[in-house]
Amino acid sequence: MAKKNKKKRNKEYKRESLLYKGRFEVTRSGMGFVIIEGMERDVIVRPNDFNKAFHGDMVRVEVTKGDSKSGRMQGVITQVIERKQKQFIGKVEVNKDFAFFIPETSKPIPDFFIPASSLHGAKDGQMVIVQIVAWEKSDKRPRGEVIEIITQEKEADLAMKEILIQQGFPLLFTDEVIEETSRIPDSIPKDEIKKRKDMRETLTFTIDPVDARDFDDAISYKKLKDGLFEIGVHIADVSYYIEEDSALDLSAYERATSVYLPDRVVPMLPERISNELCSLRPQEDKLTYSCVYQINAKGEIKDCWIGRTITHSNHRFTYEDVQEIIEKGIGLYDKEVLHLHELAQKYRSRRMKEGAINFSSQEVRFKLDEKGTPIGIVVKESKESHQLIEEFMLMANRSVAERVGKIKVSGKPLPFPYRIHDQPNDEKLIPFVEFAKKYGHHFITKSPESIAQSFNSMLERVRGLPEQRVLEQMGIRTMAKAVYTSKNIGHYGLGFEHYCHFTSPIRRYPDILVHRVLTGVLADDPIVDKKMEQKCVHSSERERAAMESERAANKYKQVEYMKQFLGEEFDAVVSGVASFGFWAETIDHKCEGLISATSLLDYDDFIYSESEYALIGKRSGWAFRIGDAVKIKVVAANLTKRQLDYEWMLDVEFKGASISTRKNRR
Repeated sequence: MAKKNKKKRNKEYKRESLLYKGRFEVTRSGMGFVIIEGMERDVIVRPNDFNKAFHGDMVRVEVTKGDSKSGRMQGVITQVIERKQKQFIGKVEVNKDFAFFIPETSKPIPDFFIPASSLHGAKDGQMVIVQIVAWEKSDKRPRGEVIEIITQEKEADLAMKEILIQQGFPLLFTDEVIEETSRIPDSIPKDEIKKRKDMRETLTFTIDPVDARDFDDAISYKKLKDGLFEIGVHIADVSYYIEEDSALDLSAYERATSVYLPDRVVPMLPERISNELCSLRPQEDKLTYSCVYQINAKGEIKDCWIGRTITHSNHRFTYEDVQEIIEKGIGLYDKEVLHLHELAQKYRSRRMKEGAINFSSQEVRFKLDEKGTPIGIVVKESKESHQLIEEFMLMANRSVAERVGKIKVSGKPLPFPYRIHDQPNDEKLIPFVEFAKKYGHHFITKSPESIAQSFNSMLERVRGLPEQRVLEQMGIRTMAKAVYTSKNIGHYGLGFEHYCHFTSPIRRYPDILVHRVLTGVLADDPIVDKKMEQKCVHSSERERAAMESERAANKYKQVEYMKQFLGEEFDAVVSGVASFGFWAETIDHKCEGLISATSLLDYDDFIYSESEYALIGKRSGWAFRIGDAVKIKVVAANLTKRQLDYEWMLDVEFKGASISTRKNRR
């Protein structure tokens, strides 16, 4: 009997070992693949074995066949662990008592069954947004509910929603989340105030973009005795209002981040929390989490206190307000603002000396009319007012990570969502170093510190030159991606050994996780979250999805804006090169379009040279390489593909500019 049970257990163990967890992807042809972390080969899944899984879902797959020679495996999906996308865009076909919903997607998805009671006014043939409600084992189709009817006037609005839906961001909060949020009291309980450090009498103010409504950070300033100053960094205490594992918490975790598109913000939290209860609005008492520093006249930190506070913002500044005070030296709370500015510049200079990399921040924003149509483009540079806030937020993030980083439980580091950034690897760095050399920039690559110094030297020298944006963008791509993880390796780009995100809990879920861990640490009762790494991985994935959404939406608005300039010519800079053509970005609008190699055949046959990062003409020797100035004509603007097509216009200055003559010029 024992032998029989042992055989049974061995069989079960063998079967269990063939189950894997991974991300499901479906090709246009309809074949599926499960991508499993740590495995070189994906698991093939045939359409009959999808078992209710959609493209992008996190699934469990059982391997049923395997080729030991090629390593190729085939499997069956046994469970959908987490759906990436719960809302879909498409058309409804309405019958008497029910309807079918046909999703508009390049990936194969079955039609949805919609009960008549869930149509909510949608008529036959209308474009709608549908949410999946259930998919029982016995059902051939998922059951859905119409949440919005799309009209023709909403073409751009639909495009933005489609981008969000494809990346798995819900457009609406559920009734349960809204109802739970509405139950949160407006007033702060007196017994909660007694538990906190009361800083309501200390001068406090916020500094934010002019159109911001969720103010999640503030700075306080107080002069002490003996030449010391008390500087406080105060962050909205979102974790006080959100009970762990509540509907509100699970909704925030699912989104993990707010998404900022050109014409809208899709918040992580309902507006009642983000814009009212937690927003550090002027002349209101607010619950906060704070890092309070004692700093001497030299800017040296003599003490740092971290804990829960209650604060009262005296004034709401915009970045423009503070920049004016910095430039003119006069204005409301000018002495305090100017001293904070002086300290921030000291800290910034010190960071750069200690190995931080100084990539400048340039943001392209659209001016929109009342319908959300772009009517202009504004390029916003990071100024001293932005740096003031940035330096104190970096300081607080670092202080919290250092405080928690010291804690060990049973001899092991406490699970904590660090924000880490790895050193650049040679595979990406070496080609960039060779590319930068063509512009006269030499990199010392013997150590991570020397690489950072070389980057800073290059960035300083190219400021204001035509190739600045291209070298900065390529330099950023050379870097590893910053991610959340419980395994701390430091933040290379900032030059910090310990770093986390603590300062934006209204718009980032990892900050809420940080606040919760910190609460346990400060109470001498550290909480060991065994799922911390899983939560970090999810947060990093959602952050990437938000960035993809923002890029896609910006590209759509670029195309929408440039449609008015069809047939017009502009000065541009080559921003990328490939065998099939090159990309150019207009100087005036920062809008990128493709010049195909086919359109260049009238001038020459251009061949792509990897060593030169250039398209080179066989006969003329003319070359297009990243950073070159060119003149282009706008020839097509495709909103569906979010694609701009340009044509290169030969001008006198470019004529005869071959690779050899360019090298001589440098």
